[in-house]
Amino acid sequence: MALEETRFHQLADETIETLSDVIDDALGDDLDVDLQSGILTIELDSGEQFIINKHGPNRQVWLSSPVSGASHYDFDEDNETWTSTRGSTTLHDQLSADLAVKTGNKLDLG
Repeated sequence: MALEETRFHQLADETIETLSDVIDDALGDDLDVDLQSGILTIELDSGEQFIINKHGPNRQVWLSSPVSGASHYDFDEDNETWTSTRGSTTLHDQLSADLAVKTGNKLDLG
């Protein structure tokens, strides 16, 4: 069952803001972390970018990664996490793994 729209926006905004804070605190000296209008952009020294944003019509959070490509995540209310539409990987696990590939630092994103 799809999330109610207001709840979706609340959960997506909280998730993206928390990811921004955690990544900036841990890796902000090594990357450019920018949150503008609900779009989180993480830019590496190489110019490669991770982009995380919410997609309201589908009630999903989307990740664009230079490592794993594009992926979409639905909120799993039973597990209280954003889970890939293509499998069981969570947004937090995928982003953490991809950042580790590019930075050498494995973060616990939640």
